[in-house]
Amino acid sequence: MDMHENRHPELGRISASLYIAESTGRGRGVFCNSDIRKGSIIEVSPVIVMSAGDRSLLDQTLLHDYIFLWGKNEEQCCIALGYLSVYNHSYNSNAEYEMDYALQSISVKAVRNIRSGEEIFINYNGVWNNAKPVWFDQDGRFK
Repeated sequence: MDMHENRHPELGRISASLYIAESTGRGRGVFCNSDIRKGSIIEVSPVIVMSAGDRSLLDQTLLHDYIFLWGKNEEQCCIALGYLSVYNHSYNSNAEYEMDYALQSISVKAVRNIRSGEEIFINYNGVWNNAKPVWFDQDGRFK
């Protein structure tokens, strides 16, 4: 085996073109300083998985807005490391996320070409174009 060969599966990666900045009307957001092509993996974020009991406690805190439901039956939750908890929501997002339960990670992939300077959005419903209202947007403000 070559001494430079990676012997471990990749559990985390953040594209060098990403940065966090103020997002108008949304607080912080994730942006890119170079173009990202459709289909590119933007980030692979390791997660910390917690039990249903932990989730009930987290639901009583500000962290409720930053956890992801986890597991095939969504009985657990997780906190994503990296930038993942900073991506803002859009019903017509330019990226989507995919959970890998075995590796305990979430990857973010571009669903269309993203221009330099553009904010990167995910749809909190889990599918990039799902229009079902999310918990904080019952009036449809975040189209």
